[in-house]
Amino acid sequence: MIELYNHELSGNCYKVRLMLSLLGLEHELVPVDLIKGEQKAAEFLKLNPLGQVPVLTDGEVVIRDAQAILVYLGRRYGGEDWLPVESESMSKVVQWLTVAANEIQHSLATARLYFLFNAQINLELAQQKAHQILQILNEHLAMRSWLECERPTIADVACFPYVGLGADGKISLEAYPHVVTWCERIKQLPGYIGMPGLLVVTSARRQWLTE
Repeated sequence: MIELYNHELSGNCYKVRLMLSLLGLEHELVPVDLIKGEQKAAEFLKLNPLGQVPVLTDGEVVIRDAQAILVYLGRRYGGEDWLPVESESMSKVVQWLTVAANEIQHSLATARLYFLFNAQINLELAQQKAHQILQILNEHLAMRSWLECERPTIADVACFPYVGLGADGKISLEAYPHVVTWCERIKQLPGYIGMPGLLVVTSARRQWLTE
């Protein structure tokens, strides 16, 4: 049985929950209360010495870090559909995992922490960085539907959550129409699930599929 050590409001945990749902994989969620510091408890630190969620266990396999978990799930259960093995295609997908863990994490995700959890960060700098990466994303998506490979991959799953949650950090996507369209396209995928701040899309909004 796959288990995911999870915090409901974490965008990094959400991207793993989303991937599990897109793949149709049965799993159990193990709540970790970050406010109470359960991620620093001795038992949890045996799973992840860094004291961070998410952590995924699959039998004897233990994987920490959201991006690494997406790689594991994509290769083990999604095959070529979600993570190609051809060198150029794989490298292009992995590029976006790095963006998710760096540029997006240190901008959109950081601004969200300020407003949701009163984190002591440089909000102005985080929002400035957010608009820089959103502009790059918008230009990249201007002539394509997905980040790479002309189909959804783990690159899209990795980058989507904190972009889609931009409003939580008082970051508007209004100036980035291609990013907005991409977000809506992800919400139309079979198996898509939402989280607080990212609502499930109804069938009435699936018109793009027939356009």
